[in-house]
Amino acid sequence: MQQRSRQAKCGSTSSMRHKYETRGIVLSRSPIGETSASITLLTADVGLVRARAQGLRRSGAKLSAALTTLAESEVTLVRGKESWRVAGAVLVERWFTRLPSAAARLRAARVSGLLLRFVAGESREPALFEIMKGFFEALAVRPESEFDAIEVLAVTRILATLGFDAGRVLGAALVFSPEMISEVEKNRAEYITRINRGITASGL
Repeated sequence: MQQRSRQAKCGSTSSMRHKYETRGIVLSRSPIGETSASITLLTADVGLVRARAQGLRRSGAKLSAALTTLAESEVTLVRGKESWRVAGAVLVERWFTRLPSAAARLRAARVSGLLLRFVAGESREPALFEIMKGFFEALAVRPESEFDAIEVLAVTRILATLGFDAGRVLGAALVFSPEMISEVEKNRAEYITRINRGITASGL
């Protein structure tokens, strides 16, 4: 997806703000004050960002459905001097309800949480978006018997993207093919060893 940005004046001052329109997946959401929330977004163009969504927790807030945990949305982000703000969001896919079972949702939440632990601040790695989107799509359509291998493959790709694994990475970020899943199943012990090394290298 091509990144689109433009500068806009903020109020009557001469300070500038950058506006980005991109696709994003909400990995976490936490309250700020009485009505706002902090949203952690994994985006296709600007990587992982933490942004403030003002008034999100008010009754009937327009952006609420598009900014629930595990929602994939078209978002408009404004980059201020020190932080991000969500200026708009349109829901594309609600992965929490699209995933077919509690087991699938548990694995989605676990890998999302692990990614957030790996990235303490922000990350400019847009490939992470494709990995997580492909992971969610695989959980939505593949049988539960393959979930373990799918999760292992997703975590290995995340570690490699962040520089914590130097081994061979199977396929493109979005692709979780039956052949790749089968290879991970056959060599699971090797992949688990790689993951454990990567976690150690990350400092977790």
